[in-house]
Amino acid sequence: MAEIKLMKSNSDILKTFQTVNQLRPHLREDVYVETINRLINSNHYHLVAVVENEEVTAVAGYRMTESLAWGKYFYVDDLITSESHRKNGYAQLLWNWLINEAKENNCEQFHLDSGVQRYDAHRFYLKNRLDITCHHFQLNF
Repeated sequence: MAEIKLMKSNSDILKTFQTVNQLRPHLREDVYVETINRLINSNHYHLVAVVENEEVTAVAGYRMTESLAWGKYFYVDDLITSESHRKNGYAQLLWNWLINEAKENNCEQFHLDSGVQRYDAHRFYLKNRLDITCHHFQLNF
């Protein structure tokens, strides 16, 4: 039976690396736990995973924060289902948990950014009633 688990210990965080690395291939395993702990401590980042039979099948990283534009909001930084576990309902299970977490914490809005090439993810987000509300721009240094 799949369960949703907050990944807080170093060993739990490390278990998420292989899945997260599919979305974020630039990450290095040797500094991954340190990076996640820094995000937790400085940015109120939370790491949550769907775990079934001690295997991580899907992962989300999120934070709750506040801005003048959006009020108190829930932001999903990372959302990925392991390639070997797609089309099994894990994304929906995790999605429902994230939405519930946002509501339980009185967030006014729910946000995420998605790369323009992630068509399957876009279909999933639109099916789950997210609206496309802005363009995100960036400048690399």
